[in-house]
Formats: sequence, C-alpha cells, structure tokens
Amino acid sequence: MTSDTSFPAGPGDRTLDPPPGCPAHGLGPGGLHRLHEAPDLRELYERLREEYGPVAPVLLHDDVPIWVVLGHAENLHMVRTPAQFTRDSRIWTPLKDGMVKPDHPLMPHIAWQPICSHAEGDEHKRLRGAVTAAMQTIDPRSLRRVIGRATQRLVNRFCETGRAELVGQFAEHLPMAVMCDILGMADEYDDRIVQAARDMLKGTETAIASNEYIMDCLRRLVARSRSRPEEDFAGHLVRHPAGLDDDEVAQHLRLVLIAAYEATANLLANTLRRVLTDPGFRAQLNGGQMTVPQAVEQSLWDEPPFSTIFAYFAKQDTELGGRRIREGDGLLLGIAPGNVDPRVRPDPTADMQGNRSHLAFSGGPHECPGQDIGRAIADVGVDMLLMRLTDVRLDCAEEDLRWTESIASQHLVELPVRFTPQPQQDVKSLPTHTPMPVPQPRAAWEISTVRAASGAVPASEAGPAPDGVPGERRRAAWPGPEPAPAAVGAVRTAAPAGKAGAAETGPVGAHLPPEAGRGRPRGPWQRLARWWRRH
Repeated sequence: MTSDTSFPAGPGDRTLDPPPGCPAHGLGPGGLHRLHEAPDLRELYERLREEYGPVAPVLLHDDVPIWVVLGHAENLHMVRTPAQFTRDSRIWTPLKDGMVKPDHPLMPHIAWQPICSHAEGDEHKRLRGAVTAAMQTIDPRSLRRVIGRATQRLVNRFCETGRAELVGQFAEHLPMAVMCDILGMADEYDDRIVQAARDMLKGTETAIASNEYIMDCLRRLVARSRSRPEEDFAGHLVRHPAGLDDDEVAQHLRLVLIAAYEATANLLANTLRRVLTDPGFRAQLNGGQMTVPQAVEQSLWDEPPFSTIFAYFAKQDTELGGRRIREGDGLLLGIAPGNVDPRVRPDPTADMQGNRSHLAFSGGPHECPGQDIGRAIADVGVDMLLMRLTDVRLDCAEEDLRWTESIASQHLVELPVRFTPQPQQDVKSLPTHTPMPVPQPRAAWEISTVRAASGAVPASEAGPAPDGVPGERRRAAWPGPEPAPAAVGAVRTAAPAGKAGAAETGPVGAHLPPEAGRGRPRGPWQRLARWWRRH
C-alpha cells in the first residue's frame, strides 16, 4: 500500500468521502476510518461493507493505511493464494517507507519473526512440519482426560461457595492448565503464568516483563527436553528431523501456548455467556436439540475468538474484491466481518449447526494447526461445568457485562454467576450434580436365586444409572408384577472376621446371571442338583 491515502482501485473506484451522516470523529486523512478509534467495530464493518464492498481502506494507529477484507470469499482467496499474498511483513510498503515506527502499538503482532506463521516455501514446510508432527502425537482420549481433570480442579475451587466469576476463575485458567500439560510443563502452571499471559496480550507497561517470564519458562522446558526428552509436545519438537534449534523450539512453543490460550479463553467465555444470556440457546442444549460441540461451533460463527488477524501482504499488483491491490499493500484478515458476509449468511441470527466454513481458524497454509485442541477444551470444559452446576445463572444484568475491545479481538471482562453450592468431586471421576456416595464393602458374598428385596433390580439389568445412582434407571419400567420372594435354599458363606465357625445364610442367586430366577426351563444338571438338595 502506498504511503498516500488515495487507495486507487482502477476504473469505477468509489469516492473515499465519508458516508452521509458519518461523524467526523474517527476519520483520518482522505476521510478514512481509524479502526482503533471506532466505538463499535461491528457496526463500522457493516458501514464499510455498504460503502466499499468486500474490501475497504482503513487506517491503523499513526494513520498507517491498510485494507480490511470484509468478504468471506475474499478472505478465503487471500489466505489460500500464497503466490499473491504472504505473512512476511518485511515487504510492507509503510514499514519500508518508515511510516511504521519500531514502537508502533501493533508491531508485536506485525513484526516478522522466524516462526512458521511468518515463513514461506521450504522454510515454512520445515517449521510447520515439525509443529504439525508434534500435534499429531497428542492422543485425543488422553487430551480429553487432561481437560476433564483440569476442569474438575477448577470447579472444585469455587463449587462450595455458590458464586463464581467464570472468566477470571475458569475461562482464563482452563486453557493454560491444559496447554502447560500438553507442552510438558505442567509444574509451571499457576496463577502467575495466567496473569503473565493476560498482561502480555493486553499490551500494558509490564507486557515485556510478562513475555520474558513466559519465555524463561519455555527456555527451561527446552533445556530439559534436550537433556531428557519426554513423550510430550516439547519432546517431540526437539527430536523432529527438521532439526529446530533451541530458539526456534522456544519461539514455536510460545506461539502454540499463547495462540491456543487467548483463542480458547475467549471461546470458553463467549460460549458460556451465550448459554447464560440466551434462553433459547440454553433450551436447545438442555432439550437435546443442540450438543455442546454444536454450541461451540455456533459461537465460532457469531463471536470468533479473534476478530481480525494481522496481517497479509501483497507480493505483486493484484485485484481483490473489485479493488486494485498494489505490491506491498497490507491486508487484515477480517474473521468477524467475513463470518457475517450476507452472501454466505443472509440471516446473521440463523443457526449454523453442522457448518464449519467459518473463518475462526483462518485457512490455507497458515490455518491454525491446534484448532482441534481448542475445540476439545471448549467442548469438555463447558459440558463438565454445566454438568456440575446445573442451575448456574448470571449474577448481574446482561447489559452490565463489559468487554475490552481491540482491532484483533473482543475479550469479556467478567462473567459473574450464582448456583446452588455443590460438594467437591474427585478430579478423576466423571462430573455429576448428584455425587454418588462411596460404596461400602460387603461383609460376605451373598448368592441367591431371588431378588434381595422387593423392587430391587439386579445391577447387571439396571444398565448405566443416571447421575451415578445405581439401579434407578429401569426400576419403574420393570416388566410385569414383582414375583413373591420364595426361599429355594441357602448356601454357607464365609464367616465374618473374628467369628470363626459362624455361618450366614443368604438368598441363593443374588449375584447369578440376569436370567436366573425368571421361570426359565432348568437343564438336567440343575434339576439333579435341586433333587439332591431335597433328599
């Protein structure tokens, strides 16, 4: 993009004057909108779509010009055409011309780094191949078990109080706990690393120190993995044939950790907020018309974790969405506006169940390699939380909820909730809102051909019991009347400890197979045994 603000787009280019009724605030040279000054980016994107179409010119901080891609098809074309568009910011014209200063607020997002998300060609294949191969070693069942135990631990922290703040106490912690375990640094997970990640992403005065704290943790992990490789993500990364050096390994661990953390924390918070504030959405979940994975996918359409991604750059003069894009121009991947493009989603409120064509995880060579991990964390975390706290509800007015918004993302500040206090649960157990009491051991083994008590159902017949209460599911549906108890004999069982020689009798067959005692014809050996006992 040239340093002037004319944004030539060839014949028929529309005027860049501000649209009728647009306030002067937020406008820069040439009447272009400053994204960082917009009070409502969603509303601005729709206004830009009406004014310019699927690709619109805008300004970043310091009035640096850039295009924002608003169309769904145009975004996909950009990310899937590496011959025309690259992530390498070193060709960006405003950067080469000195418009983008080293202290520009967006430099941490845009500055080129020797990592796979900025590389191209053979170097991209080498780095991306190592990351993808390490991802493929993660066992999905083990991953869900890690997520489940982390969820149980977090809910145990506040389940007995009846109140919680689900952003700070849950959504911001669960992804970090899981990712630290996956990477091989489970011992590093604590409140401090969560706070450091949040502080770094906010871009505060202490962001550099927070980033250095996280990098120190990752460098220790790399050193440990070099000397004693484990079967974790870091261990597989250092052993990969691509031969990543220590700095490359640490930088890619940071990329995976922070990208997965921020995206999944936002996804968890957005999904839970939707469940708590949209009665129809929650009714679909409770009624079985929607599964938790479908609810998460709907959230990826409506409130993607990242609104835009910085940035792609034109490698040559080209055309996109009816606009002439010059070599060196920068373009923002518009995830949020692309997801509501009227050409693919005429009704932005419509359910998108079963449709994964959203832009939340980008696409093309730089598509997010860890998207299945993010989905799993959100699926399991939301499901287990709602299983534990079935009556959880918002503890403030919906209009009092607040967000911190940037060009890149929208982050929910707090999500206060109330619920009926619940006891803590074993982190290795499946969640339930009616914890099952610890079973007492039997003093002796009973064998009987009849039910031990009227109305009881053999455990083998009851099937899986709801909420961990054995024998409840099929009791009401037992076919026919209960047969009258009839003793058909007894067997001597082991005497309890301390009562040598004592005998206990129990109804025969209490633990025989389900067909026992149902009036089935007996075999010849059973009839012989019965005759022998009588005589």
